[in-house]
Amino acid sequence: MVADQLRERILRGDLRDGDLLPKEEELREQYPVAKPSLREAMRILETEGLVTVRRGNVGGAVVHRPSPTNAAYTLGLVLASRGVDVSDVARALREVEPSCVGLCAARRDRRRAVVPILRRLHKEALGALDDLVAVTGLSRQFHETMVGLCGNETLIVVAGALERLWSSHETGWAHRKVDPGDISIDSRRDALLMHERMIDLIDAGDEAGVRVLSAQHLSEVQSYPRSGDGRSRIDLAALRSA
Repeated sequence: MVADQLRERILRGDLRDGDLLPKEEELREQYPVAKPSLREAMRILETEGLVTVRRGNVGGAVVHRPSPTNAAYTLGLVLASRGVDVSDVARALREVEPSCVGLCAARRDRRRAVVPILRRLHKEALGALDDLVAVTGLSRQFHETMVGLCGNETLIVVAGALERLWSSHETGWAHRKVDPGDISIDSRRDALLMHERMIDLIDAGDEAGVRVLSAQHLSEVQSYPRSGDGRSRIDLAALRSA
């Protein structure tokens, strides 16, 4: 019951992201239960990713609002238990991300709320072309941002979870790449030019056109971060540390 009530306060926004829960003594005044019951409630919330319990001199429980990262980890656990590899995640992204990008183009306030943010990210990526790790991270941020700005909360969470799964894979690939020169500057620039074209179509409100271009772009860039057999396991450790 204590966990249910605290969870409801977090989801409702009474307890904000980064807030500290009251100390144990104060919580027991609000919820008159035994210490083991209160600590079990904290363990439940920590397992759900809603709090982080800090121990020691700086002890206390820090509140975390649920995010697509939480959903991504849970989704990753389920997919890993089914033996699913990241190529399956990539295929799912090719289905849902273009819908999100199309919704960005359909927003009436896109020239104020969407396009400037995407142009800024695009400019940063162009400035990092010679650094495979940096440009890969910025490119993934661009894709995640398009999903985050689509305006549909359900897609933001569902597609956002898929984005996080793929981003952890692609970023890990960029860090492990023995010879970044294998991915030429020209190919990196070509990928970013596609980003620029997508921004222009969003700016113009061309929902259908940007959906097609988004699907084409994903099918091209997803071919890079592959293992030798084209399959790769979902990296839960990378997700957990994100």
